[in-house]
Amino acid sequence: MTDHPATDDIIGIGFGPANLSLAIALRDAMGDGPPRTSLRFIERQDRFGWHRAMMLPGADMQISFVKDLVSLRDPTSPFSFLNYLHVKGRLSTFLNLKTFNPSRVEYNDYLAWAADHFSDVVAYGETVEAVRPEIRDGRLAAFVVEARDGAGTRRLRRCRHLVVAAGGDPAIPAPFAAHAQDRRLIHSSWYLPGIAQALGAPRLDGPEPRILVVGGGQSAVEIVTDLGARYPRALVDLAIRGPALKPADDSPFVNEIFDPAAVDRIHGAPAPVRAELIAAHRATNYAVVDADLIQDFYATLYEQTVSGVTRYRLRRSTRVVALEAASEGLRATLRDDVAGTEERQSYAAVICATGYQRAAVPAILDPVRPFMAGETADRHYRLPLERAEPRVSLHLQGFSEPTHGLTETLLSILPVRAGAIAQTILEEERAARAAIRSAAAAP
Repeated sequence: MTDHPATDDIIGIGFGPANLSLAIALRDAMGDGPPRTSLRFIERQDRFGWHRAMMLPGADMQISFVKDLVSLRDPTSPFSFLNYLHVKGRLSTFLNLKTFNPSRVEYNDYLAWAADHFSDVVAYGETVEAVRPEIRDGRLAAFVVEARDGAGTRRLRRCRHLVVAAGGDPAIPAPFAAHAQDRRLIHSSWYLPGIAQALGAPRLDGPEPRILVVGGGQSAVEIVTDLGARYPRALVDLAIRGPALKPADDSPFVNEIFDPAAVDRIHGAPAPVRAELIAAHRATNYAVVDADLIQDFYATLYEQTVSGVTRYRLRRSTRVVALEAASEGLRATLRDDVAGTEERQSYAAVICATGYQRAAVPAILDPVRPFMAGETADRHYRLPLERAEPRVSLHLQGFSEPTHGLTETLLSILPVRAGAIAQTILEEERAARAAIRSAAAAP
């Protein structure tokens, strides 16, 4: 156990795309001159990875590669997706694809390539358990970050500026939550390893496994498509609450909600108006599917009517109202809200493509709550603190959708947000260090 914590000026919890973009922004900002600050990131995965469990064959990004880690802030940065292609020797061949949307596998490789430049400041394989206040004369003087590595060793680190970008927790609604430890219940966040553990390798003999996918968004339909290809004998049901799969609205005017300027507009609006703006644009991101994927899935269902062989069923307006564990599988009670009927069906695996949930403030910050002046981040993603020294700040990435808009949990404006946080921290450092120098020079 480490009893005397190491000290860094800045610690970031989580090292996914958000804090990776911040690492680049801090490096760029410090390249312009002082202050030189030390930074450290703590990541629970043993290596960099972005949604590795959803690296499905043929799955493409839903945003343009121009919205990479840096280009909206600095198109000349060596960390751009275009420079990644150049370094990898694929720039010309990528252009021949005539697309703005790279595959998800390639984009993950781009992110990992960028993350490799910061391997010396990332502690991989450590899970943060709590953040505790260091108190001096009754004031918050620093944060002490408690983490534990894979061997169970407890590690303490100390910082003045903390940035939390730990991501959301898988949302597993009732009645699924009671079976969260059953390997036959799988959330989309661990789909690939989960389905391999639940069903094993595909078989050409034996009973046809029946699988249930729950959810009406992009991930749900991608998983249904992948299951059919991965397990050629599987029978796949897709249960959605609504009457139809809905296409994502990516038309130009609506898509402006993902522009950096939209954050100012939303943040500056009265709270009721903010809520209306976000609700009005939910069809851009929540429970929607790319139009091309909807078309392909519809064609698949139509072909079944021609062949007379049904492998896929779209169960509309359907909810799982009960789930029981049995030796033969998970027995679900499905209610058709339109017909008013219920049906019980056993499934070899049930997959929840039900998204993620985020608290306003992550639970790991609970020990620091006595020093918080509120749970709402300001325009620069900084939580208000009270009884804190001037050189102390706490920032959140990915937890402020109600005040900053739909971009908060997405990749759309990562570099702009990271640049704002980096500048805020470095300005605080400059001011604090100038005050220290003035005090030292005073008679």
